[in-house]
Amino acid sequence: MSADATTNGAILQARGMRRAFGGLVAVDVESFSVMRGSITALIGPNGAGKTTLFNVLTGFERADHGEWTFDDRDVSGWPAYRIARAGMVRTFQIPKALARMSVLENMKLAAQTQRGEGFFPALLRRLWCDEEARIEARGVELLEWVGLAKQRDDYAGTLSGGQRKLLELGRALMTNPRLVMLDEPTAGVNPALTEQLLDRIRSVRDEGATVLFVEHDMDVVGSISDRVICMAQGSVIAEGTAAEVVADPQVIDAYLGERHGEAAMPTSEGPT
Repeated sequence: MSADATTNGAILQARGMRRAFGGLVAVDVESFSVMRGSITALIGPNGAGKTTLFNVLTGFERADHGEWTFDDRDVSGWPAYRIARAGMVRTFQIPKALARMSVLENMKLAAQTQRGEGFFPALLRRLWCDEEARIEARGVELLEWVGLAKQRDDYAGTLSGGQRKLLELGRALMTNPRLVMLDEPTAGVNPALTEQLLDRIRSVRDEGATVLFVEHDMDVVGSISDRVICMAQGSVIAEGTAAEVVADPQVIDAYLGERHGEAAMPTSEGPT
């Protein structure tokens, strides 16, 4: 693990991580880190291992070997629910809304350690009714924040793809996470909702959380990310600012191609 990661306050650090499926090595990462309070983009060609890396870090896949820490705690091999409770929450390429529950019910379901979920406490409503009211108020607040307040009573299955991405972001924030991991948050989202989603992601960072997201749209990467990590064939091949990574010969060769490498990369700072 690099000295820079410790010096700059990494919230997530991994080293020696490997995950193979038979003879196919999906992830073989010597060192990986996400800086606290940043928006970090994870890019690379299809099959580079980005989603598998997400799955391993968040407990949905088991690593063959390696170790990783979150917020200075060794979480190597923890199950997904325990990692989420620790404050590292992720979304998926295909939103996993509960279609036959309302939008607000989807939000409320994400709140952690609810007293009324136990069998015996559920029989004594007075033990959890105040907590239930607070959870509902928080859910309504976040639905307003992501722009879905008018859909609060609709079935989640009636939402568009872009709205489901917004619901997933809001649902992730119901857990009060310190690290939000978004797997292709803008895929299949129309331009108007994409801009709304990006504004919300910036706000998540500005309010103190850290964001790591997988993305293929390099305009999005350049406009929103503080740092970019590029993977190819399961390994990290470059990291730095968007401008540095897009100019890296290995990235151009493995992912972007020469024509893209010659183009100017937009950045969140605007033109200079």
